[in-house]
Amino acid sequence: MHNSKLFCNFVPMITYPASGETRRPGRIEVVCGSMFSGKTEELIRRLRRAQFAKQKVEIFKPAIDTRYSDEEVVSHDHNAIPSTPLDSSASILLLSSDIDVVGIDEAQFFDEGLVEVCNELAYRGVRVIIAGLDMDFRGVPFGPMPALCAIADDVTKVHAICVKCGSLAYVSHRTVKNDKRVLLGETQEYEPLCRECYQKALAEEEGQK
Repeated sequence: MHNSKLFCNFVPMITYPASGETRRPGRIEVVCGSMFSGKTEELIRRLRRAQFAKQKVEIFKPAIDTRYSDEEVVSHDHNAIPSTPLDSSASILLLSSDIDVVGIDEAQFFDEGLVEVCNELAYRGVRVIIAGLDMDFRGVPFGPMPALCAIADDVTKVHAICVKCGSLAYVSHRTVKNDKRVLLGETQEYEPLCRECYQKALAEEEGQK
């Protein structure tokens, strides 16, 4: 006969999966939006948290982005973090061995190979944090950003404020006459606009031709 007291006093041991900053779950995080929306600020915030957690962090940016600094990632609020400027996304893999977290700023300026690079890093167990413009000044999806959003584990869309009406901005409107898709600039060349104000601005420009 079984002793019922043994069964009444038995407490099963519950084990929980490891989580938090102590393990390396490979993942891709994308922070996207228009200019002046705080993308780089959020990127820097997440990277600094990883550094505080004693993780090995490496930050990359396109070599063409020299607006504030040749070698630092700098937000519009002038927060900065050291980075490595690169001409090709393939170099990221070569420079990311034994790294826990990889940060990539202005991802829209990188080549399409960045998508596979980020996937490869995530499969290696690396946390990849990407910041970039989701659309160009015409409102067209920009570079590898659409594909990166598609493969990401998490996508955060941040918004600037429309300078015309105060609504959430939709796109970065170019205020100077230049049809090049890539034109580095700040408030002198771009302004964040909502959909309605953007359409009005385009109509005004068309009427001036």
